[in-house]
Amino acid sequence: MSRTADKPAQEALLSRAVWDVLALQGLERLTIRAVAAAAGCTTGLVMHRFPNRRALLLHARHLLHERTRARVESLEANATGPVEALRAVLQQGLALDDQTRTESIVWVGFLAAAVGDEELIALHRTNNRAWLGRVERLVRAAAPEWPERRVGNTAATLVAMLEGAAALASADPDRYPPSTQRSMLDDTLLFLGLA
Repeated sequence: MSRTADKPAQEALLSRAVWDVLALQGLERLTIRAVAAAAGCTTGLVMHRFPNRRALLLHARHLLHERTRARVESLEANATGPVEALRAVLQQGLALDDQTRTESIVWVGFLAAAVGDEELIALHRTNNRAWLGRVERLVRAAAPEWPERRVGNTAATLVAMLEGAAALASADPDRYPPSTQRSMLDDTLLFLGLA
């Protein structure tokens, strides 16, 4: 890639390369050199944008947050009611297709890297709490008569179930195919009184 290439195109190419290396090769292979190879550019160009591995990880986590945020906002806006909005938003948190399976792998990779790193774990907590806050708001809208404690516990239960199911499905899609994941979500919503 030429240094004279426009910055937005370079940013997009490097972002895609960071994402692909983490998702397809795993956390251990997320290096400046691997990103350069995936982008077809020099390590110097990568280092100009991402000076170290932590910067690569932070960028991958930022991409994940922005991708999912945009998708859930659209799903919520287009839902026909509060229960439908809740289910649509929750369903996108499962590993139902290549995109969401890849996102789950990136999420798990980031979480593994964040253990013992205060900056990375703080970012993980911030994004996870934003997700939990969205689910709480959707549960509250779907069950306005519920006390706050029940809303909070229900949202936490749903988030934990989704993240566990997505992680398991991304590692073993034959055992946790999309139909099983959707059934798990529907059964959980029914059990919690939100069907």
